Amino acid sequence: MPRTKKQQVEEKKIIKKPKKVEKKLSFYQAVGRRKEATARVRLYVVESGEINISGVVLKKGDILVNNRPSEKYFPGEVYKSIYLEPFRTTNTIGRFTTCAIIDGGGLVGQLGAFVLGTARALEKVDKEKFRTILKKKGFMTRDSRVKERRKAGLAQKARAKKQSPKR
Repeated sequence: MPRTKKQQVEEKKIIKKPKKVEKKLSFYQAVGRRKEATARVRLYVVESGEINISGVVLKKGDILVNNRPSEKYFPGEVYKSIYLEPFRTTNTIGRFTTCAIIDGGGLVGQLGAFVLGTARALEKVDKEKFRTILKKKGFMTRDSRVKERRKAGLAQKARAKKQSPKR
């Protein structure tokens, strides 16, 4: 027996599955670049104890770089003092959970890109308060120095000249 349109609509209502209720994470996002490296940095605002980012459980104040803890990605105390400096100058250490995806370049270039991205994201948090502090310390300026290109007709490097014969 054929169903009426009203019956078909009622069946569709019954079949619908309940939607998953996911907690929306609020974050501030920025991009930093240095030499060939690019860092996409997110500062998550964590209200409760911990959050789950791409399968990794993070507490408030943790820093994750390419799905690894920042202490493992940038080893050593010198690197740690460099990447924590934007947080230290704005007095926000431990206030945000930071997650960054960095690609290209070497370790020092990636560190510079991460610092610039972090500073730009912190600026989005509170523009009036943090911008002047970060600008004064030099975190808001991109270091535009890159490797010089090789010129045609010369030797292997950018400025090397071909050796001329003596005799």
